[in-house]
Amino acid sequence: MKKIISSLALTLAMFVSFVGTAGNERSIYEIHSMMIYNFVKYIQWPDYDPSQDFVIGVIGEDEVYNTLKTWYDGKLRGDKKFVVKKFESVAAISKCHIIYIGKDQGKSFDAINSKVKSYSALTITDYPGLGLKGSAINFKTVNNKLAFELNQKTIDQSNLKVSGQLSAMAILI
Repeated sequence: MKKIISSLALTLAMFVSFVGTAGNERSIYEIHSMMIYNFVKYIQWPDYDPSQDFVIGVIGEDEVYNTLKTWYDGKLRGDKKFVVKKFESVAAISKCHIIYIGKDQGKSFDAINSKVKSYSALTITDYPGLGLKGSAINFKTVNNKLAFELNQKTIDQSNLKVSGQLSAMAILI
């Protein structure tokens, strides 16, 4: 029963955070940014050192980068201090805990994934088919609503641990 209540609380919290106030809907970039921020609460990075910055990297999608930078850069969440970085190319990518690969960079997924595979990075994408191709989390639209796929094999290969609450909300692949 406690697990059901926790799952309902998570679902309600995520829903409330995605709905705009006074009937205004949030942009998809704001929603992606909020979801990225909320994912952190439900994922463990075994090699994370709290004395270091928690780095969220973005390649492509300037709007997501700008939102993450404005809302979360320099903020603390638990023992994590967020630093948001923009990568202009695959070659420029450096170690990060999360890498958001924008829709316009979907075709570069293999190169990006190869670059971050050597450390425990959570790959988050917004491109059809990338969940099956190896992205840890891939945003998709189902019945005109935003959903996300979770690739447990990729999560395991990245040495990450995902809470059952997050898995319960995802489309598992």
